[in-house]
Amino acid sequence: MPTSPARLIARLALLFAVVAVPAMAAGASLPLPHVASGRVVRMQEKSRFVPPHTVDVWLPPGYPAQAPYAVLYMFDGQMLFDATQTWNHQSWRAADTATKLIREGRTRPFIIVGIWNAGDRRESEYYPQKVWRSLARVQRERARAMDLKLPTEPYSDAYLRFLVKELKPRIDERFRVAGDAADTAVMGSSMGGLMAMYAISEYPRVFGAAGCLSTHWPGTALKPRAGNPSPDAFVAYLRAHAPAPASHRVYFDHGTATLDAMYAPTQQRVDSLFRARGYTEADFHSLVFPGAAHTEAAWAARLDRPMTFLLPPRVH
Repeated sequence: MPTSPARLIARLALLFAVVAVPAMAAGASLPLPHVASGRVVRMQEKSRFVPPHTVDVWLPPGYPAQAPYAVLYMFDGQMLFDATQTWNHQSWRAADTATKLIREGRTRPFIIVGIWNAGDRRESEYYPQKVWRSLARVQRERARAMDLKLPTEPYSDAYLRFLVKELKPRIDERFRVAGDAADTAVMGSSMGGLMAMYAISEYPRVFGAAGCLSTHWPGTALKPRAGNPSPDAFVAYLRAHAPAPASHRVYFDHGTATLDAMYAPTQQRVDSLFRARGYTEADFHSLVFPGAAHTEAAWAARLDRPMTFLLPPRVH
């Protein structure tokens, strides 16, 4: 039976949601994203570890009057602020939500550091490298033969070195922020959700909180695949490396439509693992949003949940 044009378009949209957003190099030539409140500062960041990245830093209204600010590092930075500049005309509306939450006192004052992804190398940058290396050779070959093609072997360890050893010190020096782990959070969706999980696990003394939205536990698969080694490998990695409770906050969520419909079985295993490790409602949330799809619009609609959980008002 031939695929209808509407169904083909829907499938392509799912693929682009995980894989393709504009290449990082385009950031230098694009205008700054428009935000209704606050302002955006653009940085072009060179690295010893990875190719250059465009970074958009959002500063809330009144900055720096409420210094020191917490910092929220977010992946897929070109999708965060301005839907007129994104491939699918959607964005997280991150500045709007952050402004409202800070103004209402529901979070501590914070800035957002949006790191543009690496374009056609995004999957290799965001697939957790230690998880990949834990797979047997035949498993890696099987994973690379699935829907999501890795252009190169994953290099996310080098990407995290860029984030921790180069970008964060530059942010700490240039902006009026608190540099401690308790005021430093990381967030992403889909493959970016994997990276947020990986960042707090690899650098628990740097990141005190992580938000993992619609975490793409299938790894390189875009639909259920028999013999997919990635979900078991992610669970095994977290069993060995998940950050300690009490000093960290971890947020997971997913919808039930489109790609998100695949996530529940692995997410439930991850939830059990974190609770067995000692996490409670005070430092661990895992939410399900019935009917929510794998889109920026869906993440924008619930962004207040992870922001308020990860960066609650400071206790004086």
